[in-house]
Amino acid sequence: MTMAVSLDIAHNSADPAATSAANPSPATIPVQEEKPSLIGLNREELGNALAAVGVPERQIRMRVNQLWHWLYVRGISDFGKMSNVSKDLRTKLEFAFTIARPEIVTEQVSVDGTRKWLFRFPSRGAGKPVEVETVYIPEEDRGTLCISSQVGCTLTCTFCHTGTQKMVRNLTAEEVLAQLMLAKDRLNDFPDADAPEGGLDASTSNRRRITNIVMMGMGEPLYNFENVKKALLIASDGDGLSLSKRRITLSTSGVTPEIARTGDEIGCMLAISLHAVNDELRNTLVPINKKYNLETLLQACRDYPGLSNAKRITFEYVMLKGVNDSLEDAKKLVQLLKGIPAKINLLPFNPWPGSPYECSDWEQIEEFADVVNRAGYASPIRTPRGRDIFAACGQLKSASERLRKSEREALEKAQAQGDA
Repeated sequence: MTMAVSLDIAHNSADPAATSAANPSPATIPVQEEKPSLIGLNREELGNALAAVGVPERQIRMRVNQLWHWLYVRGISDFGKMSNVSKDLRTKLEFAFTIARPEIVTEQVSVDGTRKWLFRFPSRGAGKPVEVETVYIPEEDRGTLCISSQVGCTLTCTFCHTGTQKMVRNLTAEEVLAQLMLAKDRLNDFPDADAPEGGLDASTSNRRRITNIVMMGMGEPLYNFENVKKALLIASDGDGLSLSKRRITLSTSGVTPEIARTGDEIGCMLAISLHAVNDELRNTLVPINKKYNLETLLQACRDYPGLSNAKRITFEYVMLKGVNDSLEDAKKLVQLLKGIPAKINLLPFNPWPGSPYECSDWEQIEEFADVVNRAGYASPIRTPRGRDIFAACGQLKSASERLRKSEREALEKAQAQGDA
């Protein structure tokens, strides 16, 4: 029989004194089979979780700081290793919560050093476990982690492999953040961490390996705004994972109502998945354009909070042979972005099985870049990475699908019988 959770970690207790006085033992703390995780909680929620297991109110701030340090500075995934936390509290936390990492289904390493993981998360009461892909791209001066925000995607961009996978569900803040945590584990990127089996050599662990994160994996992050926001604010917290907001980039296909909120409430860098210079073509390549057209999108970019030459918007432009790669397209692109502090990333198309497009010829990409450069815009041609393991832009896809109605009904029936 599954017991219901009685932990309200999203709001302060109405009677803190009663909570402190209760001081329940592990045997009296109600839990469920899938224990809630402490990963992804903000400080207030973490304090509520501690109150729920009997931590006196006067100690909560100190205990929150201790746990925050262990989770996000030291990267601990075992309560037993929290040496300055009392054994009694560790036992209670172990009984009521989890800080475990998701399951690694596969880990692939490209010939160019790019790493791709398929992570599996619990069902969260929704039926099947779900899987997402996360990619690490090492470069000479940086290491970038590409993080997913959803299982599947609703946008059906025609050049994107992820768009061929049905939307399953949003990832929670914990699941967004857990991708970063597990990647840091595998790369030996937490201080004083022992190198995990199959990970990188511990002797080279002094240099931070993940310097940048990009919300450019599976899904549209602005259709999962609250969970992405919470995860990125934790990732950029100076007393924890401490990633600069200048090194966090959120990429959107053009969910314009949430763009201003991204600048105001998250404060990260913004990237726009553009790919066309007129509405007719963009309606096909990026169908959300039918709802929020180029004029609307570009106005939202001009109004982006904090926009300046020091905080430019990145416009991503995939190079599709004979579709959007003419020199006339390059000239129109320059005119379209006039007045917006911007960088234009030119992305050679990464093919995937069944894709209807081809990558532009390299000579054509270079001529396109020359037009944009002469107009005063930085327009680096992004070197394709991880193609051999399908880890390149637009290639991410997992096998998670929605439960069939019959599967969901059978699961609900089994759960009802178990609770009877």
